Amino acid sequence: MQESQESQTSSSVHSFYHQTMQQIEPYRLSTFEVSNDDSTQSRGQATEFPFQTYSEQFFTLESTPASDYTVYNSPSTPGVSSNMSPFSPQYFQSYASDLHQASDNPYGSPMIGSSGVDDENKLMHALWVLRNELLGPECDIDPNGSLNSVVTQASPFTRVAVSAAEALMDIIEKGVSICGEPLERLGAYMLEGLRARILSSGSIIYKKLKCEEPTSSALMSYMYMLSQICPYYKFAYTSANVVIGEAMENENRIHIIDFQIAQGSHSCTRRRLQIVGQRLAQVAESCGVPFEFHGAAISGCEVQLENLQVRHGEVLAVNFPYVLHHMPDESVSTTNHRDRLLRLVKSLSPKIVTLVEQESNTNTGTFFQRFCETLDYYTAMFESIDAACPRDDKQRINAEEHCVARDVVNIIACEGNDREERHELFGKWRLRFTMAGFSPVPLSPSVGYTIRDMLKEHSPDYRVAESSGALYLGWKNRALATSSAWR
Repeated sequence: MQESQESQTSSSVHSFYHQTMQQIEPYRLSTFEVSNDDSTQSRGQATEFPFQTYSEQFFTLESTPASDYTVYNSPSTPGVSSNMSPFSPQYFQSYASDLHQASDNPYGSPMIGSSGVDDENKLMHALWVLRNELLGPECDIDPNGSLNSVVTQASPFTRVAVSAAEALMDIIEKGVSICGEPLERLGAYMLEGLRARILSSGSIIYKKLKCEEPTSSALMSYMYMLSQICPYYKFAYTSANVVIGEAMENENRIHIIDFQIAQGSHSCTRRRLQIVGQRLAQVAESCGVPFEFHGAAISGCEVQLENLQVRHGEVLAVNFPYVLHHMPDESVSTTNHRDRLLRLVKSLSPKIVTLVEQESNTNTGTFFQRFCETLDYYTAMFESIDAACPRDDKQRINAEEHCVARDVVNIIACEGNDREERHELFGKWRLRFTMAGFSPVPLSPSVGYTIRDMLKEHSPDYRVAESSGALYLGWKNRALATSSAWR
């Protein structure tokens, strides 16, 4: 699930010809699967939760009204609970910061560094939220309340505040563990991000994490492990497979542009793309499908028309699985590569475009709001991982470190161009696609049926629901991802 402005993203291009739809389906599935699922875990039936729609306003580019809100009023306020229903008015209200930004910013999002002292105070609040979540608000580690007094008086973010923050982090560290309960594991990574942010070394720490970038083969094994214990990758590629397969059913010459063919790796080397292309060619040959593969190991921000090699007579499909949120938008730069790429794709007149993104708001808004959203979102994700794999499993630990923890640290520690994880809610994506000239394509019932069938291999606490043309995947009452189609 990782792309970045500076990292090598895998914008890959495939072209192939076929005679029957039966020949296409194996190709599409094999594009993203590493090996078969041999899990022996007990599984259940995914359930569907009640769903309500709400009148929401989303703003982007130059259109943004002025308003704001505060999530927490004091550092002792309990943290966000992952049990909040994603379909309640309160849930959607919690994202108001992303939808309504200050009007003095012509680009529709808070400028980096504009929060100043207030944002650093919120960082102290964030530490208290994490401390209370892990240890409880009545924790007696500081019985005299001296630390609380120092933190309360530490404004602006002076040397005294830094000392207080470091002392508070030492307390929090006693309650976290990468082998513990979901919140303890998440807390370990969020603490690492907070420590980096307080020391003003977010980008340095992020690039030199304890869990250094693994080799290509190791990363693929970690991603495969994660794909087996939780269905987020499968949700993306399974839903896209069905949508693209249905759209191309009667076409003879198909060109698929997949902007995440490396299956979520942060740095996609040309060699890795070659390996993917060779595997796809072998599958296509076994199915009797003429096939070409053209890999482009470049950042999504660098993609130009000539990189896509679209030919006359080809019917075009484009896949965006967990990739667009890595591209900087108008809140980072006036260049706004996120919307530029959408307009470029629209100019190609694709027959179908698939979009899968995390249902989270970590793009705009204040740091504290982003912190609380990260705590809420990833608590649900870590709970879902916990339901499928033992806590002391070394493979699970590696999968979390290399496929999830880096994202968490980046969201908490980094700003500006260094912050690569910039998720948006589906409502915001819907507006971006509409402004780029796309129209939504209703999902057929077979998409939902296929996802529900896939979820039978996983915990019954996974849920699916459809609203506003998108299919939602959730853990209990928390929506985690959406899948939609456009043309």
